[in-house]
Amino acid sequence: MGFFGKLKQVLGKTRDGIAKKLSTLFSSDKIGEEFYEELEDILISSDVSVSTATEIVDEIRETAKKEKIKDKEYVTGLLKQELFDTLNYADVPEIKTPCVIMVVGVNGVGKTTSIGKLAYKFSKEGKSVTIAAGDTFRAAASEQLSVWADRAKVRIIKHAEGADASAVVFDAIDSCKAKNTDVLIVDTAGRLHVKSNLMEELKKIDRVIKREYPAAQYLKLIVLDATTGQNAENQVKAFSEAVGLDGIILTKLDGTAKGGFIISLSYELEIPVLFFGTGEKIDDIEDFSAKEFIDGMF
Repeated sequence: MGFFGKLKQVLGKTRDGIAKKLSTLFSSDKIGEEFYEELEDILISSDVSVSTATEIVDEIRETAKKEKIKDKEYVTGLLKQELFDTLNYADVPEIKTPCVIMVVGVNGVGKTTSIGKLAYKFSKEGKSVTIAAGDTFRAAASEQLSVWADRAKVRIIKHAEGADASAVVFDAIDSCKAKNTDVLIVDTAGRLHVKSNLMEELKKIDRVIKREYPAAQYLKLIVLDATTGQNAENQVKAFSEAVGLDGIILTKLDGTAKGGFIISLSYELEIPVLFFGTGEKIDDIEDFSAKEFIDGMF
């Protein structure tokens, strides 16, 4: 199954919800104020934020009025274009080597799995990869990450449980510079965004990376569980305020009918989705495509 096939499959619940509601809406063949109000409600029911849904529908309404067109296929096309422009609003960084990728997120979002998949993806692309086991807080975290590193056939740098996480990262950077490694992926302890002590540890890791490897491209990615919906916004804001964020890794989208949250979240916080989990296997991760995501919703 190709990427678009996988994407369409995992968006099944979101697509079914939107398609059924749009079909009912368009069956009236009346495109007026009531139509646009219902269209806004449909977007909100798919977890697009109220402010973004209103902005999208206002743009569609104005364009349709200007063109004096009330054809439902035309309006659907306008809707898809507006959704694409909104989701595609944030700039997507091009990954250059050497690169350090710090991965953050709360517990249970699939962070360890995503790191293993990313390592495998970069390795398959011909890049040399090292993982830094910076989660020294959770019991057996480095052992679980080692399993993924073995599966991806990449190096892993780790210390004993309870060690200083920034020391692990320091050693990993030193090793990567010596071996001219292309990509260093830094795991961090899964933390609730309200835990100030763990956030301070994250800031310390951030300072070590910036200080010790200024020549490398440095990206900070947050892993989000799509079933969290709009509640993920608080997570993103907290981590962004602490260390800044460059992108999102999206997981578990097949488990929700409210995938629209990522459209407004990415737009309002100006943080792009970079990668997209499509399953449980080690190769089930892809570069994110805004166009294919929107097409997959319809």
